Amino acid sequence: MAAWAAVSPSVVEYFEGEDFYRCGYCKNESGSRSHGMWAHSLTVRDYQDLIDRGWRRSGKYVYKPVMHQTCCPQYTIRCRPLQFQPSKSHKKVLKKMLKFLAKGEISRGNCEDEPMDSTMEDAVGGDFALINKLDIKCDLKTLSNDFKQSLESEEKKKGKNVKKEDSNELIQSQGIEEKLGSGEPSRSVRVHTAPKPGVYGSARPVSPQSADILIYCPSWLVICSDGESHEEASSSIRKGADLSKPPCRKAKEIRKERKRLKLMQQTPAGEGFPAQGQPLPLFSPKAKSNQPKSLEELIFETLPENASHKLEVRVVRSSPPSSQFKATFRESYQVYKRYQMLIHKDPPDKPTESQFTRFLCSSPLEAESAPDGPDCGYGSFHQQYWLDGKIIAVGVIDILPSCVSSVYLYYDPEYSFLSLGVYSALREIAFTRQLHEKAPQLSYYYMGFYIHSCPKMKYKGQYRPSDLLCPETYVWVPIEQCLPSLETTKYCRFNQDPEAVDEGRSKEPDRLQVFHKKAIMPYGVYRRQRKDRSEEAAVLQYASLVGQACSERMLLFRS
Repeated sequence: MAAWAAVSPSVVEYFEGEDFYRCGYCKNESGSRSHGMWAHSLTVRDYQDLIDRGWRRSGKYVYKPVMHQTCCPQYTIRCRPLQFQPSKSHKKVLKKMLKFLAKGEISRGNCEDEPMDSTMEDAVGGDFALINKLDIKCDLKTLSNDFKQSLESEEKKKGKNVKKEDSNELIQSQGIEEKLGSGEPSRSVRVHTAPKPGVYGSARPVSPQSADILIYCPSWLVICSDGESHEEASSSIRKGADLSKPPCRKAKEIRKERKRLKLMQQTPAGEGFPAQGQPLPLFSPKAKSNQPKSLEELIFETLPENASHKLEVRVVRSSPPSSQFKATFRESYQVYKRYQMLIHKDPPDKPTESQFTRFLCSSPLEAESAPDGPDCGYGSFHQQYWLDGKIIAVGVIDILPSCVSSVYLYYDPEYSFLSLGVYSALREIAFTRQLHEKAPQLSYYYMGFYIHSCPKMKYKGQYRPSDLLCPETYVWVPIEQCLPSLETTKYCRFNQDPEAVDEGRSKEPDRLQVFHKKAIMPYGVYRRQRKDRSEEAAVLQYASLVGQACSERMLLFRS
């Protein structure tokens, strides 16, 4: 995998004007409108900046809704995982999973109030024909070796050299000892070796030549918010408890005690509560034990040794495909096919392997790593959910400098009773928090688009705290401040400052970078050479949509 300094620039092909197509939400035959471009390649930095301007990818097609014209405005939404607390309905889903794993209990209640449904419908309204057409169109314009040679010569001029890191560490994974293919991390990654159920595992560094995946198993991995294991946390509470007191207390009494402790913490010493250093009330350890469990404690609760089922979550790189991804491709595709046929009522001939590959496996994102980045690197991944040795669900995600971006989820309909949409979202939030420990700047979970006018898509607002992106100034606004406006009108400018403007707007379009006939040049030079103003409107539109920073880094391909 390339280091930050050696990454080739992004190359995009912009489609002038706006696309009109059938809306996947309100079913308007031509009401959905968006701008689009084909990404031959994208750096994770550029894609991070693009999604922070309202863009989103489906396969290699990157699109941006025309917010003030489209029938169902789609607002980029992000959750703040570091402050996230699961709601009662979230806890219910997690407990349901734990009961199933521990005892095999199956709850087949109505799960329609807990959707985390396909974000593929976010992608151009579910109209596959459009992207298929664009796919063919762009295949005819596939960049030749001239482009690669041009980039190589440019990099040589700049004297870019990537130093390979030594890796002499032993492999400690579950029998996975395959060498990584092209695009895998140049840094060592962590693979958790799963011990027997009920035992807590330890993380061991492994050689990047041998590790394909990160494995998480709720029966043994426990991560608490204060850094200690669930067992350690429970032990400390037990040791601190006053065993001379009765084992049970009324809920009302516990609430009073909790309120008193809160007031004590907020009140300065000498104002009616013990000063700092004085003995705390006898029930304080007991009150501590009644604090809400963290998300990690709920997910990674220890299972009994005789648990009915075993669940593992494996993160495998999908682009470029790792050996583990290749080995599981067919099984993963079959899950996708069943999902599309039974959940979305697709005919058997529609969810083909080529469609699956184009939408959910192909990615323009370059595989990258950075010294302060996550061990698995940046780029596109499949988060596979393995139950008793078989794949039951796959979450398609992008790991970017500031976030984990959810692309799509598909699962085996046989396990719909587990509310896998909600469960996978909670696992991805926990995964973001875990990555944040190594990469502090990675602290958000992007859930795609929030569509207030579509009841089916409003569920994304239930993952709090969360923010919506202002479609005019591209600043993030807490969703609570946005909802009143969305109740009255579909399209809203969330930024309440009437004087605020898009700070990242294109100010110097002549500095935009163009790739034309083996040469990379500023648009100002290209324009003078061409002496043809017919392209100017399209180029200026592109610059305004991607912003100044991206227009100067990305290469706009011109034939």
